Amino acid sequence: MSKLETVGLRINTEFRRVETSLVERARKLPVAVVGDVANRLQAFTAGFNQYGGRKTFSGPALTVRVRPGDNLLLHKALDLAHPGDVVVVDAGGALNTAIIGAMMVSYAKTRGIEAVIVDGAIRDVAELAHLDIAVLARGATPNGPYKSGPGEIGFPIACGQVSIAPGDLMIGDMDGGLVIPIDQASHIMGPAEEKYLTEQAWEKQIVAGTWDRQWVDEAISKL
Repeated sequence: MSKLETVGLRINTEFRRVETSLVERARKLPVAVVGDVANRLQAFTAGFNQYGGRKTFSGPALTVRVRPGDNLLLHKALDLAHPGDVVVVDAGGALNTAIIGAMMVSYAKTRGIEAVIVDGAIRDVAELAHLDIAVLARGATPNGPYKSGPGEIGFPIACGQVSIAPGDLMIGDMDGGLVIPIDQASHIMGPAEEKYLTEQAWEKQIVAGTWDRQWVDEAISKL
């Protein structure tokens, strides 16, 4: 076993990514709608903020796990990422040290990376706001990271209190982030698209004053 095959210090690049057609379908939907269809169990917890210049994203997950306060394996992940990937980083939710800033995010943009998600902290808030890439994180701090490892790339992680495997479908907007397991993405998209059409119709009914509210009393009567 090589040193990059040991638990806590390993890299896996041989994983299947969610189909591009499903990525593009998800891009057209509000995250909340997809989350409802996924039984409200796949969204990140509250507390994540959008820092990038782009506020929506959709793409396959490139998972990274780092030691809180260290970004060596995140640097390597940016080198390995495919165009369109969403780099998702399990940094243990630590907020005392940023593990990515404007320089690394600028590099990620040149690599064609769709978004960077950090379960932890970032820095360079003002600069990130002007970069055409999505950056989702728990918070910001000026403290910079160390670069001594260890870490993992391309293995299951936890982020926002949900499990994420490499290749899973990641989507996000101003409400936050959400993951759909790769083998469930094709089953979720159709019902999510139907629900979105229904909600658009409801919005028109609200404006027109014709939204049927009978269901409220029916639900109460069943209690």
